[in-house]
Amino acid sequence: MVVRQVFKACKSCQFITEDDTCPRCGGETSKEWQGMVVIADYTKSEIAKKMGITANGQYALKVR
Repeated sequence: MVVRQVFKACKSCQFITEDDTCPRCGGETSKEWQGMVVIADYTKSEIAKKMGITANGQYALKVR
């Protein structure tokens, strides 16, 4: 039997997780999200600056 992971994105900070609440900010998560960006070094990333990301990790581009 194969168990599929269901990834969810935080509605507040867009962090991607498997949890029902965000481990970063405690916000509500949603199964409805699109696109993913992986930030390896947020201090040097232009994308992280534009998205307001202040920690490394996986983030959704759009969350409903």
